[in-house]
Amino acid sequence: MSLILPRESGHWRAPNCYNLRVMRPLRAALAAITVATLLAGASPAQDSTPASPQSSTPSNDKNPQIKLNFLNVCSPSDAETQEITSALNRIPAKVNYTGDFEVTRGRLISDKDGPSRYVRLRRELAGDALFNNVQYSLSADAKNTTETLVFKVRDPKDLVLISLEDQISATAVKPASALDADTPAAHIKLERFGKSSIALARCENRDQSAYEPLFTQATKLMAQYRKALGLRTMFRNDLTWLATPETAEKSKPVKPAAKPSSETKSGEKHLN
Repeated sequence: MSLILPRESGHWRAPNCYNLRVMRPLRAALAAITVATLLAGASPAQDSTPASPQSSTPSNDKNPQIKLNFLNVCSPSDAETQEITSALNRIPAKVNYTGDFEVTRGRLISDKDGPSRYVRLRRELAGDALFNNVQYSLSADAKNTTETLVFKVRDPKDLVLISLEDQISATAVKPASALDADTPAAHIKLERFGKSSIALARCENRDQSAYEPLFTQATKLMAQYRKALGLRTMFRNDLTWLATPETAEKSKPVKPAAKPSSETKSGEKHLN
């Protein structure tokens, strides 16, 4: 800030001491106001500056923990055995079916077991408070023929489904003959809502005498539903296809296409 002095007779008049004593504090006050104004304008800008993002990713994310649940299918615990017993007891011996059903068939290719075929029947249940439908499937590959019977729960809160399964050698019996034989059940599985599954399976060289009542009950249930589902009627058009070996289709000779005759019949004219 500059101080302008009055001019008289062409000469500058020196300021008196009173004016200097007044102006110096005034300059200091103006400078303080200016600094305060600048600081006040800079403070909101500093407050609005976003904080530098901090990494919330834990250091062990590169190696996440993996939890594995192992099923003891050869000797389940007493609590699991009791739960399997309770589930099997809830399967009704006789059921009523609605008019809704579905028959499907298909072919699967596995790198380990090779190609396999299956036929499947699903029938809706009527009047059963627990189960919604029952599904039976018969699959065959070069080694085994497998039957699977599944009961699906209508309103799954704890139990989702019950699966019973048996398996026989493909060389011992044809797939169609499996419908006439009461093959012993070899696998029982319970799928539960929000929990790990429970399973019981036949195991070689293991003492499973304590689980024989469960295998016997599962075998009896499969025999009952094998007849009640009317499988021979439902699968009458599919059993022959199921038993057809995979090599049979590939070995069918392909007839060569007929070649057009290069000779010209008498009376025909060539067009140039």
